Amino acid sequence: MPLHLYDTLTREKRPFEPREAGKASMYVCGPTVQAEAHVGHGRAAVVFDVLRRYLVWSGSEVLAVTNVTDVDDKIIIRAGREGTTPSIIATRYLRAWNDAMARIGVLPPDVQPLATGHILEMQELIQLLIDEDKAYVADGNVLFRVRRFEGYGKLSGRDIDEMVSQDDVVGAEGKDDPLDFAMWKAAKPDEPSWPSPWGPGRPGWHIECSAMAAKHLGHGFDIHGGGLDLVFPHHENEVAQHEAAHGAPFARHWVHNGMVRMGEEKMSKSLGNIVSLVEAEERWGRDALRLWYLSAHHRSPLTFEDAYLDEGGAAFERLATWLRTARLVVPDEPGDTPASHDAVTGPHREAFAAAMDDDLNAPKAVAALHELVSDGYERLKGAEGGDAEAAAAVRALADTLTELGDEVLGLDLAGTVARDRARGERLAPLVTSLLDDRASARAEKDFATSDRIRDELAAIGIVVEDRPGGVRWYATS
Repeated sequence: MPLHLYDTLTREKRPFEPREAGKASMYVCGPTVQAEAHVGHGRAAVVFDVLRRYLVWSGSEVLAVTNVTDVDDKIIIRAGREGTTPSIIATRYLRAWNDAMARIGVLPPDVQPLATGHILEMQELIQLLIDEDKAYVADGNVLFRVRRFEGYGKLSGRDIDEMVSQDDVVGAEGKDDPLDFAMWKAAKPDEPSWPSPWGPGRPGWHIECSAMAAKHLGHGFDIHGGGLDLVFPHHENEVAQHEAAHGAPFARHWVHNGMVRMGEEKMSKSLGNIVSLVEAEERWGRDALRLWYLSAHHRSPLTFEDAYLDEGGAAFERLATWLRTARLVVPDEPGDTPASHDAVTGPHREAFAAAMDDDLNAPKAVAALHELVSDGYERLKGAEGGDAEAAAAVRALADTLTELGDEVLGLDLAGTVARDRARGERLAPLVTSLLDDRASARAEKDFATSDRIRDELAAIGIVVEDRPGGVRWYATS
């Protein structure tokens, strides 16, 4: 089955049909850089990172664009509070954002356009709408005529007669219709502004994405992504502006992720219930965070609780523990083997791909990796006994686990195991000496000393396993 994605616009799960075969273009709404990233931001970033990775793994050439809103009321307010400039605030928190994304393994976008770098493109789109009488100037502001766009409300499913004006538009007293929203805001004292045919000012939020997406991906690009909280008014207004000027479609597929909740409330800066993404990564680690994000379907809400993050860490450790053991028992280096890689790995690959093709069902994809590991443990028994076919199967499964887990889900299984191995090599003289002491204690039936040595090794991340063929040990992070 080809990839199917739930499309917010059509309200159905449908095949992903790119504009150009073998290529995929993605635009994901990025940050307003006025504070540090929180755990809620990380979910959207990971969801669309995994979608991008899966498209690449499936053979598509992907062009990924994530914008940055670097001029905004909140940025201006923060700058005033700190006695600095909006550009300094934006630069500081853009760096912090990119650092946080790197920490959780999100690939950098191919293009990261800044709103302030696309003022001319926004003005061109605004002027086109004015020329077609789909926008008008009022006291230096430019407003979009909502009722001139027949499709308004189609993305969010809202009835235009039931809508109310939003907080981020100019007041009703200056508008022809209360629903009209600002695309250009007249300059205010001590705020950033740019010259325009309608007087100095700055862009509204919604016009940024309409202009930047078309600039870098063209009309009718493949996927527009973001959180469910952006469907209205932000994405609704993006569609209206672009399609009123250029015709449909603005984007071919609309993909949205559910919100992270603290109890029953959405995590957000405005509610003050945020958890810093960097702090969460420092406490639980990249892989626990990613597996927690992937523990629920991306369109469902996700609840933040310590126990759920702990479960993510335990899930990663189960995968990593088997991989450590597999690489220890069976050398990494591939050679001539009597086992067929396709026969061994095929069912696991098929289960993984079937889950991902079904609206990016990451929980089922992760479950497929755990099934692979269960299969791997069974085959390890034969490999430990010298069975060459079992050893080849273990090697194939280990390679597949790192391919699917790391390349597609963005985990760091291979890196974790490699770092653990390097650490083990550095500690090998000490560990060997202590294990010799432990062997002597066991021979003398001094089990208290034997257990103490094992516990001391465990305290520094060395796992000791007593196997029928002797002691086996490895280092963990």
